[in-house]
Amino acid sequence: MRALLLIDIQRDYFPGGACPLVGSDAAADAAASVLAGFRARGEPILHVRHEWDALDAPYLRPGTPGIEHDPRIAPTGEEPVIVKEYPNAFRDTDLEQRLRSHGIDSLVIAGMMTSMCVDSTARAAADLGFAVTVVADACAAPDLEYAGTKVRGSAVHAAFLAALSDGYADVVGAQTLS
Repeated sequence: MRALLLIDIQRDYFPGGACPLVGSDAAADAAASVLAGFRARGEPILHVRHEWDALDAPYLRPGTPGIEHDPRIAPTGEEPVIVKEYPNAFRDTDLEQRLRSHGIDSLVIAGMMTSMCVDSTARAAADLGFAVTVVADACAAPDLEYAGTKVRGSAVHAAFLAALSDGYADVVGAQTLS
């Protein structure tokens, strides 16, 4: 059985937020489309929310508007929300227990950031034996810099998806997901 895992689609990652990502609005639209399909089919859905509970946290701080889920993918009352403190949604959470107790062996993943939380969670899921599908257009990444080289968010996104597709996950578009 498969489930949809929506990772950190929170307001801080959108224009006007504390850490806007490249393409976050388009990614949320694609994630909302996938979510609507899962809801219509009655398939399991889990939401993940990152809380960075540190005084100097630059974003995703509890008690701020930026921590809220984007309204396009907001959980309904029966959809569980996993709260995490680390990029990997399995680390120090009950996510694996929840999935296994419901017979879920396959995950469809969408969310923010492709280069951090989506990547680390997808790799952990594969290492734990779950079949993993990442919805490419339902994820977004930031512009990054390393050793004086600026890397555009679209290139960051593509590089991480390419790496995931090389042995960790099937990488598909929202429209091709069935």
